[in-house]
Amino acid sequence: MAVTLRDFMSGGDVLTIEPSVTLSEAARAMRRREVGAAVVTDGGNLVGIFTERDLLRAIAESRHPDQHRVESYMTPDPITLPPDHLPSEAAQIMHDRKFRHIPVVEDGEVIGVVSIRDLVTAGMHIHSADAHVGSDFP
Repeated sequence: MAVTLRDFMSGGDVLTIEPSVTLSEAARAMRRREVGAAVVTDGGNLVGIFTERDLLRAIAESRHPDQHRVESYMTPDPITLPPDHLPSEAAQIMHDRKFRHIPVVEDGEVIGVVSIRDLVTAGMHIHSADAHVGSDFP
């Protein structure tokens, strides 16, 4: 049985925010949930993703986080993947496109977010069966 994104993605209660939320409100929500990305929805529809890197870009541009909105800094219409996608393929997309989070969508609904950290965890689990504990070290 192949390992898929469903096995390693951060799922369940996905952090969603609206495009009109201020940067500071988004940052506080992400900190409370201890996540590096929030899915941006409008009327229940996925319209973007807002990440810690987007926040950093706004701050670096001297934008005051209480005066600017997520919609100005989010990635609109992000790439999404289905939950049965292979982790290695997700990792390749992240590498090629230079981002660290991808919303996972099933039947038109966001069911999770896969992060580069999730993929590292997946890689550790996949390759642990091949490890020769103790025998590879002097």
